[in-house]
Amino acid sequence: MADNSKAIGVLSFWSIHNQLTQATVLPQVRAIRNCANVKRVLLITLESVKNIGPVATEEFVHVPLFLSADKLQTFGKIKDNVVLPFKIANVLKAHDCTALVAHGSAAGVLAYKVWKRTGIPFYISSFEPHAAYMLESDVWSRYGLKYNFQKRWEQQQKKYATGLMPVSDKYKQVLLKEGIPAAGVITVPCVVALSQFSFSQSNRDKIRHTLGITKANITGIYVGKYGGLYYQQEAFAIYKQCFDRIPDFRLIILSPQPLAEIIKSLHQQQIDISKVYIASVPHQEVPYYLSAADFGFATIKSYPSARYCSPVKIGEYWANGLPVLLTEGVGDDSDIIRNEGGGALFHLQQEGSVERALQQILAIISNPEHRQEISELAAKYRSPERIREAYAYFFGQRSGGGQI
Repeated sequence: MADNSKAIGVLSFWSIHNQLTQATVLPQVRAIRNCANVKRVLLITLESVKNIGPVATEEFVHVPLFLSADKLQTFGKIKDNVVLPFKIANVLKAHDCTALVAHGSAAGVLAYKVWKRTGIPFYISSFEPHAAYMLESDVWSRYGLKYNFQKRWEQQQKKYATGLMPVSDKYKQVLLKEGIPAAGVITVPCVVALSQFSFSQSNRDKIRHTLGITKANITGIYVGKYGGLYYQQEAFAIYKQCFDRIPDFRLIILSPQPLAEIIKSLHQQQIDISKVYIASVPHQEVPYYLSAADFGFATIKSYPSARYCSPVKIGEYWANGLPVLLTEGVGDDSDIIRNEGGGALFHLQQEGSVERALQQILAIISNPEHRQEISELAAKYRSPERIREAYAYFFGQRSGGGQI
């Protein structure tokens, strides 16, 4: 059982201010903190800006560690992979931590290296085949160092982690077939703060009035980046189909992507910029814009390992009651949509697929009860309760399992 005088370390691969930390790591921190056997949680974040200091909060102790500023990026990353495990190990020892939870298999590389040096048990939340993602989405080369090192380190994580938390049941089944003991694997999809992202009529009215969107304007929204694991030009071609096929269509894009890049892509598809609102907003403001929209785009690239992912945006869309226009074959969500509703699926290699999916979306939003019905999918599949159950198991609140 965990010793109440000890702390649990949590490692985020991103800055404390990054939206992924806010949306996916902090829910993990809160779940661990609420375990009866855990007294303190130490959140370690990797920062590129040197003047970022620790965030003061009663929920956790924040320790920022700073990435190399070396102008030779490859050399800087190599140096980080050597130096950071020592720094993390020292922080964990100074705070008397009994375990380390790394969020994602990229952070899991550092957790594995810390374990080799210290023997501190490590767990990987949001465990996904990152190397396969990057290879199949043409970001990394099969013969490149990044792909081959990450693939090797993922195998080491599977072998030595005390607990793995894949984000899809599909990937859990793969891990079990590979011989990972069932007691060390629990599916925990990317969850969403249900109340924070719930639909608000007042926010809908306010945002639509501010943006000049009328009741007649069917409005789609996209939240996130373009490129990498996500469609870029293909996504804007889909937006063009929406403008062509949906009368008085409007589009909201919330993205950290440079504004000039987004505008260029819109111009390439001959989309009227006056009918598109583009912004980069804090994560806590995203629900306001979701309430103003009628459906959400989840244009993830179609690649074999996409079936093992759990996009955060889908849970946030569902929590707000938005049907999702989703690529076929993504995570467990494609099956949920096919079997239980909550959106429509498209496949770019199938002629007429996007058009048929848009017709399904329009049929869904014509049902006045659809927002309530869809939000129930978020409560069923993306509730923070899934995280609480996993950590209650791993951190010794039931017999058996990977206690610490």
